[in-house]
Amino acid sequence: MLDIEIIAAGKMKAGPLGNLWDEYKKRASPWKISLHEITGRDAAQERQKLIEKINPRAYLIVLDEKGKTVSSADFAAWLDKQAASGQNHIQFLIGGADGLSPEIRQKAGLVLSFGAQTWPHMMARVMLMEQIYRAKQILAGHPYHRE
Repeated sequence: MLDIEIIAAGKMKAGPLGNLWDEYKKRASPWKISLHEITGRDAAQERQKLIEKINPRAYLIVLDEKGKTVSSADFAAWLDKQAASGQNHIQFLIGGADGLSPEIRQKAGLVLSFGAQTWPHMMARVMLMEQIYRAKQILAGHPYHRE
């Protein structure tokens, strides 16, 4: 079973995005998914706190608009391959409004993008959670995903 940690700058507020997050997290069960929200008094402190949360034994994926784009099916296959190889602990890192430092990007096994556009970090969380749920459904052969 996958153990997925999402480390993200900022705090999710109650409302539509928080409700979507909760719904997709519930649907992704039994995969273990945890969220670590990071705040700091400035961008430098926030980045340092993000770095401190990185587990060197986990596979780190950083979300960044300059990263690699992959299809949902390829993302699902990649998660399946990680689990099959014994790498069940995966960390996703989402930066704040000022982005991520090169130091953080260099620690990543994969820099992933949801496209060339910049997305608000709260929306990126929900999009990531939906893609994790979609991957689970693809791997289960469920018709949620259509190509």
